[in-house]
Amino acid sequence: MHRFLGVLLQVGLVVGAWAARAAPYEVEQDLGDEAELFALLEDGTLSAESWAALVSLRRSGVDVERASRGALHALPGLTYSEVDARLGTASSRGGVLTVEESRRLAPFLVKHASEGVSGEARWMTAFSLSDSLMPPLAMQVRAGGLAGVRVGLLATWARRRLGALHREPRSQVLMVEAPGAALLLPKFHGQWMGTNAHVLAGTFRLGFGQRLTLDTTSLPSPDGFLPDDGVRPLGELERECLLVEAGCDAAARGAEVTPDFRWDEGFRGVAGKVRGSLGGDVVLTLTGFGSYQSRSLQRSQVMDVLSCPPASVAKGTCEAPEVLVPVAPSRWEKLRARTLPGVFREWAGGGNATLEVSPRARVGVTGWGASPVWPEEVGRLDFQPGARYPAGGALGAVGVDAAWGLGPVDLFVEGSRSFDSAPGGGGGWAALQRAVVSGTGRELEVALRYRGRGFVNPYGDTPSEPEGLGVRLRYLHRHAETWRFRGQVDGAAGLTRLRASARVDWRASTWLQPSLQLGARESGVGRAVACSGADAEPEELDTCSSGSRYEVVTQVRSVLAESVEVTARYGAARVVERGRPVARWDGRALVGMTLRAGEAARLRARVQWKDEDLSERTRLRQELRTTMDAAWTALSSLTLRGRYAWVLDLKDARRAATPPEVPRHLFQFEVETRF
Repeated sequence: MHRFLGVLLQVGLVVGAWAARAAPYEVEQDLGDEAELFALLEDGTLSAESWAALVSLRRSGVDVERASRGALHALPGLTYSEVDARLGTASSRGGVLTVEESRRLAPFLVKHASEGVSGEARWMTAFSLSDSLMPPLAMQVRAGGLAGVRVGLLATWARRRLGALHREPRSQVLMVEAPGAALLLPKFHGQWMGTNAHVLAGTFRLGFGQRLTLDTTSLPSPDGFLPDDGVRPLGELERECLLVEAGCDAAARGAEVTPDFRWDEGFRGVAGKVRGSLGGDVVLTLTGFGSYQSRSLQRSQVMDVLSCPPASVAKGTCEAPEVLVPVAPSRWEKLRARTLPGVFREWAGGGNATLEVSPRARVGVTGWGASPVWPEEVGRLDFQPGARYPAGGALGAVGVDAAWGLGPVDLFVEGSRSFDSAPGGGGGWAALQRAVVSGTGRELEVALRYRGRGFVNPYGDTPSEPEGLGVRLRYLHRHAETWRFRGQVDGAAGLTRLRASARVDWRASTWLQPSLQLGARESGVGRAVACSGADAEPEELDTCSSGSRYEVVTQVRSVLAESVEVTARYGAARVVERGRPVARWDGRALVGMTLRAGEAARLRARVQWKDEDLSERTRLRQELRTTMDAAWTALSSLTLRGRYAWVLDLKDARRAATPPEVPRHLFQFEVETRF
C-alpha cells in the first residue's frame, strides 16, 4: 500500500506543499470558544493552519450585515455558491444566515451591542504543582460604543523576562540581564470605524489578496487591517533554568515551571482605510499603514558579524553567537533560552489599492517596505541564512492580485516581487493562481504556485516554502446533514514534498457518528529537505522533516442526549525516518466525554495516549495525557473557565537515554466579564 500510494501521488499530480490556510476546514461542527479550538488542535483534529485561521476569525469576528463575500466564505460550512445565494436573497429574507447557521456560527459573528459603552475583559492565569514562582497573569480588555470608537489592550505579568541584549564593552561578548519579573503592555489599540473610513492606532495585523505579498492575519481571505490583542494559549511546561546547567542550582536544573504568556509580534503604528464609489458598482478602496515595532528573534537566527571571520560571513557559515547572563559580580553563564526579546527594531510601511467592479471582480496593488535597525548596544549583528528575515538591511515586496467569477467558477491570481539587500540576493518572483468551482454542498479548488529563487517575504503566506512549482487539489462534498467528505493533495519542489489527506464524517444518526481519516506525507522524495530542527515551530517540524508517514484514524462520536456526548478515537501510522532503515509504527487513542447544562455550563474530560514507536519505549515520546476543562456562565455578564492537564511520561526509566519526565500538572483559569 505504501508503494501504491507513493506512485499514485507522483503520477496523478505534481502537487503544491504550502499549508492549506483557507476554508474549508477539517471539521465544521462543534467549533466553539478558544478552549474548544485548542482541544481540537491538541488531539489532531485541526491542523495548526486551520486552528490559527479559526482563532483569528473568532477574535476579529464577522459582521454578516457588512461582511465581504470572502469573509463570509471563511466561515465554517459555507461554499462560494452558498454565500452568493445568501447575499442575493438577504434583502428579501431579512438576513444572510439561517437561524441554524447563526446558532452554529455564533462564536465567529460580531455581536451588536446596545447603545452606550460596552465591552469585555478577560483575566487569565496558569500554574503547576512544580512552580517555584508566582503564576503568570494576562488581561485582555476591549471596549467601545461611543461614536464608533473602540479600544483594547493586552497586559501581562511576566516572571522570567530576559533583559535587553547588549555587548559588553571590554570583552565584546553579547549579554542579557538575568531573567526577572516585569509588567508588560505588548498590545494596545484604538480605532474608529465609519461607513466609508476606518482608522486604527496601536497594534494591528493586516493582509490583502491571496496573501502572497502581505498577510499577517492567518485569515483565509484577508481584506485590510484588524486590531491585534491576542495571546497564545499555554500548552506545556518549560525548564525553570534558562541557563546551562552549571549556572543553576541543583534544585532548578531538572525543575519545570509554567511559562509566561506569549504573543505574536504584529505591526505597531497607524493604519487607515477609505472607501468610495466611482459610479455604479465600481468601488475604490485605499489602505495605508506605518509601523515601528520591537521584534524578538531566535538566537539561532542571529549572526554576530564582529566575532565571525569575514570568510564565514560571506559564506553564511557563522554559528549562532553565545549569549552570557551575569549570575554574580564576576561570573557569567551561557544562556540556554532560544528566543531573545527586542533584538532589533523595525520600521515598516506600505499600502494597498483595490478597484472592485462587482462582488466577484476586482484588481488590487499591494506594496510594503521595511528596514530592520540594530541598536548600537549590540554592535554589528545580522540575520543568519535561512532566517525568517533576509540579511543585509532593507526589504519589501510589491504585488498585483485580481479576482473574477462567473456562474460556479471563480478565478484568483496574484503575482509578487520581493526586494532585499542580502549579498548575492536582491529578491525574486512568486505567483499564485486559484480556480474554484463551487455548488451547494460541494467545492473543488485547483491552485498553482511558483516561488522563484531569492523570493524571501517574512510577511507573506508561509515564508518557509521551497522554491519551484507546486499545485494543490482540494475537494469538499457535503450531503445535507448526513455526511461530509474533504480531500486534499498538495506538494511542491519537484516532488520533494507531498502531502495528502482525506476525511469522511457520517452524521445521519445522533447516537452513532463515525469518521474515517487517511493521511499520507512524503518529504525528501526527490532530494534531501533542509529542516530547521529544534528551532522550528511545532507545526513546521512535521512539514520539513524528511521521510514518510502514512496514517489511518477512526473515530466514533455519540450524542447520547442533548447534554451528553461521548467520543472514542484510534489512529495508527507507519513512519519512515531518513537515515533509519526500518519503519516504525506509531499509535494514538482518545476517549472523551462532554457534559452540558444548556448554555450555562460545560464539562469536558479526555484521556489521550500517544506512542511514537510501538516497538520500544526509550527514544521518542510515549505519554498519557488527561485533561479536564469546564466553563460556567454564572451570570449573563460573567463566565468562569478552568482547565487541568495531567501528563505522564511512559518511557522506560531503566533503559531510556534520558530519564522520563516526572508527572506534570498544569492548571489554567480564566474569568471573562462583559459590561
